[in-house]
Amino acid sequence: MGRVLSTAFSKSRHFFYASSNLRWSSPTPLLHGGSRTLETLAYDVIRASEKPFASTAFVLHGLLGSGRNWRTFSRLLASELQKTSPSDDWRMVLVDLRNHGRSAGTKGLDPPHDMVNAARDVANLVKHCKWEWPDVLIGHSMGGKVALDFAASCARGDYGESAILPKQLWVLDSVPGKVNSDESDGEVEKVLNTLRGLPTSIPSRKWLVDHMIGLGFSKSLSEWIGSNLKKSGDEVTWAFNLQAAIDMFNSYRETSYWHLLEHPLNGLEIAIVRAENSDRWHPHVLEELESLSKRERTAEEGKVSVHVLPKSGHWVHVDNPKGLLEIMVPNFLRKA
Repeated sequence: MGRVLSTAFSKSRHFFYASSNLRWSSPTPLLHGGSRTLETLAYDVIRASEKPFASTAFVLHGLLGSGRNWRTFSRLLASELQKTSPSDDWRMVLVDLRNHGRSAGTKGLDPPHDMVNAARDVANLVKHCKWEWPDVLIGHSMGGKVALDFAASCARGDYGESAILPKQLWVLDSVPGKVNSDESDGEVEKVLNTLRGLPTSIPSRKWLVDHMIGLGFSKSLSEWIGSNLKKSGDEVTWAFNLQAAIDMFNSYRETSYWHLLEHPLNGLEIAIVRAENSDRWHPHVLEELESLSKRERTAEEGKVSVHVLPKSGHWVHVDNPKGLLEIMVPNFLRKA
C-alpha cells in the first residue's frame, strides 16, 4: 500500500507540478450526470517541461490510496518518456478517485460506489475541464479496473458522442476478473475490518501505527495506513470515506472485465503488469492471461500484452520502480 520513494532526482531537471486545489480553483458544480449536479474530482498535474504537451496519461491509484502516492513514479516516467522521445511531451494527471484523498469530501458523487461510477467520474472530470480525452490510462490495483471500465464505457457510448477511446491501458497488478475471497490471503479484508473497528477520531498517527503493528500488521503497511490520516481542527481523521471505500472494494472483487481482454477494442492496447511476488494471481488466471496474450488477433481487434515485474510485490511503484519503468517506457504509447 505504498511508501514514499526516496529516489533522488537530478537537480538539473525541473518538474512542473500543479494541483486542482492549488493552481486552479476548487471544484465547482457542473457536469453531465443525468439530473444530478456533480463536482469534479481532485487531481494533480505533473509535467517534465513547460513545452506544449502532446499527450496525456491519467494515473489512477488503488484502494485507500490517492494520486499523491504516484507523484514520484509519475515524475520518473514523464522524465524517461521525454528522454526517449523529446518531441512527445507528456502530461500526467494524477486523479483522486471518489471517496479517496482530496475527493473524499466532494459533494454529488452519490452511490452506488462502484467501478462504473468511479470511471464515470473520470469522464466527467475530462468534460468539466474541457480537456482532450486521455491517450493512456494507468491504473494500479482497484484503479486498474476503473481504467478497464472507462474504456468499456467509452466504447459503448456511455460518455456521449464526444468521448474518444484511449489508445492504451496499463493495468498494474490488478486481476481483471472476479476475485473470490478464497483466492487471496484476506489481508485487505483484515485491514478494512480493523479500520472499521477504530474510533472515528484517531488519537494520533503514531498511535495508529503502533496499534496496527500490535495487531500483527507489518511496519511498512501500518505506516502507509497512517499516511492516510489528516488533521481536522484538533482531531485526526481519515483522508478517505471508509464505508464507501469498502463498497468500492466489493465492486472491485465482483466485477469482471475478461470480455474486454478476450475481445479488445480496435485501436486499444491493454498491457497487464503482474508483480512477480504478488499473491493475487491464481494459476488459472495466469493461464488465461498467457493464452490471451498469444492469441492471434484480427485487424479489427486491439492487443493484449502481459508483463512480469521481477522482485516486486503488489506495490509495484514502490517495490521496484526502476523495473516498472524498464517495462513501461519501451512499450508506452508513441503518438504518430
